[in-house]
Amino acid sequence: MSKADDLFVAMCQDILENGTTTEGQRVRPTWDDGSKAYTIKRFGVCNRYDLREEFPALTLRRTALKSCMDEILWIYQKKSNNVGDLGSHIWDAWADESGSIGRAYGYQVGKVSRYSDGDFDQMDRVLKDLREEPFSRRILTNLYNFDDLHAMALYPCAYSCTYNVTDDRRADGRLTLNMVLNQRSQDVLTANNWNVCQYAILLMMVAQSTGMVAGELVHMIADAHIYDRHVDIVRELIARPRLSAPSVRLNPDVTDFYEFTTDDLIVENYAHGPQVRNIPVAV
Repeated sequence: MSKADDLFVAMCQDILENGTTTEGQRVRPTWDDGSKAYTIKRFGVCNRYDLREEFPALTLRRTALKSCMDEILWIYQKKSNNVGDLGSHIWDAWADESGSIGRAYGYQVGKVSRYSDGDFDQMDRVLKDLREEPFSRRILTNLYNFDDLHAMALYPCAYSCTYNVTDDRRADGRLTLNMVLNQRSQDVLTANNWNVCQYAILLMMVAQSTGMVAGELVHMIADAHIYDRHVDIVRELIARPRLSAPSVRLNPDVTDFYEFTTDDLIVENYAHGPQVRNIPVAV
């Protein structure tokens, strides 16, 4: 059975059984009808996914893996902050009339900083360091730029990736690339597996681009929450049968990070439960 399902179910049960409520507190999000969107939350959730064992896609319901990859390419490859460069419409609610979400996400990845050995944006620096100094403990991206928060349509939720290489080489002699994903806040029903899958794909792309094997994705969530109008949906979802994880890999012929497209994501044997429809989204 899918280990991602097991982790998701355990996390949701923990939130529902042991979480605290924000009901009656001052909260920012609202529902379409204008009422406040309260949550049940757990602080400091950590889940670990080993990509050498299986890809962490839920089978309780389908996660749109190519759309996950498309958003990751939008942020880290295209370095865009305009929804016109994105295939899905998940960011439309936060875009202005020109399609911009402000100085957020891809805008921050593409900002160039000066180093002692030259000028690099965040993603180019990660790729350079992994190739030249793979055991450095300073290889990361950070989207939470305090100077630009005022100009962001939404503060980054998943805001930093720390890359760490381990020397547990297998027969092919490749090093293992791992990632810690830090997230300040997460709507567990709508976004948890989406974020897990998209950063698993990012880890796979970076590993393949630098001649390594994708290893562990460690997901740290400061505020993992279930919205009040999602509770019954979550209870139904986690009661579903759990199936075997799908096979997910990248086209092995692509070794340049900037050459990947969604066509290079190969998904096989993805069995899953029915999709959950009409999930209300708090904004």
